[in-house]
Amino acid sequence: MPDYPALAARIAALTAGETDAVALMATLACELHHADDRFDWTGFYRVVAPGILKIGPYQGGHGCLVIPFARGVCGAAARTGVTQIVADVDTFPGHIACASSTRSEIVLPVRDAGGALIGVLDIDSDRPAAFDLADATALAAILAATFGRPGVR
Repeated sequence: MPDYPALAARIAALTAGETDAVALMATLACELHHADDRFDWTGFYRVVAPGILKIGPYQGGHGCLVIPFARGVCGAAARTGVTQIVADVDTFPGHIACASSTRSEIVLPVRDAGGALIGVLDIDSDRPAAFDLADATALAAILAATFGRPGVR
């Protein structure tokens, strides 16, 4: 598990003053991906239309280009607004296999300062049961500190 407090401090320093959501997503995807060897694919899906997510900045192999809110783990996080921790993606109804190597996944909603959903953070692992509540809590805090700042758009 990464040293989340140090990671959060590094991300805060790297993103200080930045308000462009895509630039923030690119920086977070890079920093998070390289912080933990459990993270096989790390990236964002952006809300681009009602009920539609489109791939944003990421690290790792190719991702799915478009994901409707009605499908997959990313869609479930966007649709419900609840972090999804999936220990075994093969048991998740409607899982979208963007990469056949994915065994487990964590997806967190990303909100702006006004509480509007702007995307989801998706982290895949080639290990089963790679993520837990400690990951969810730390990642949610990083997302809130980064995207919850006034002026981020």
